[in-house]
Amino acid sequence: MNIHYTARQTHLTPDIKEYCERRLAALERRVSFVTEVDVILSHEKNREKAEIHIKAKGVGLVVIEESHNMLDSLNLAFDALEKKIKKEREKYREKKRRGSRERKVFALPAAEGSESGRKVVRADYFSAKPMTIEEAFLHLDLKKKEVFVFRMEATEKWAVLFRRKDGHYGLVQPE
Repeated sequence: MNIHYTARQTHLTPDIKEYCERRLAALERRVSFVTEVDVILSHEKNREKAEIHIKAKGVGLVVIEESHNMLDSLNLAFDALEKKIKKEREKYREKKRRGSRERKVFALPAAEGSESGRKVVRADYFSAKPMTIEEAFLHLDLKKKEVFVFRMEATEKWAVLFRRKDGHYGLVQPE
């Protein structure tokens, strides 16, 4: 972990530096993915301000705290940083758990009274009025769907226009 210190309108004392390193070492034991830390200390009027920027794999955290004493500001900032890291870890953990739960939903046994356990979901990706293939193509693009059912203008028979996985389009029409 790389630690960069910046002091604006104030001095970086060895006590403050030692305190920051001690708190960051305790933080590093909890979180191993931190790559870079910027600690910015500043003095504005009667306020002491502490900013901590953490850069990690996939996450960037920023904490800003101010008070009348620099050590109090740092203490508040590190406490807030620990809360943020704990929250991010919980989000990540919940996201992983949620992913496994969603996969298990598809493996549920069929409900009683239903033989196959499949549900029919009604969708209105069709047009009852007769139209040309070009008009159907425009409707497919406008609705941003994968399938569009329409009646052919010339024959009055139903046809299906669909997107293929290779990026092209397919047309199914009765003979």
